[in-house]
Amino acid sequence: MSGLLRLVVAVGLTGVTVVQSGCLAVAAGVAAAGTVVYIRGELQASLANPYRDVITATGKALEKLQFSKVSEKGDALKTVIVARTGSDKKVEITVKKVTDSVTKVEIRVGVFGDEALSMTILDNIKQAL
Repeated sequence: MSGLLRLVVAVGLTGVTVVQSGCLAVAAGVAAAGTVVYIRGELQASLANPYRDVITATGKALEKLQFSKVSEKGDALKTVIVARTGSDKKVEITVKKVTDSVTKVEIRVGVFGDEALSMTILDNIKQAL
């Protein structure tokens, strides 16, 4: 399924949930956890895990993939981790706290993106959780 089609399906399901439930908060919760889209070279995923756990899992995933961590800057709501692959591709992972139990992860590989490598990184983050 293409990234655009996944986005359209996710937006459509969210709209149905809003109409059916009459509650935007319920729709946001449904759309937030488990959503994965690839837009303009960036993989975006919402995970049903606490923010700090996702940051720790991201570090473990980078170690497992043998990427070199260049920097990590963050606070209580957002952390940006920059790493390099063995072939010197830049990987930027942004981890954002959405709620106490939902965290958004954004992964960009290089300037134009690499969907396959981004999915590999996300899969490794999920395995480390």
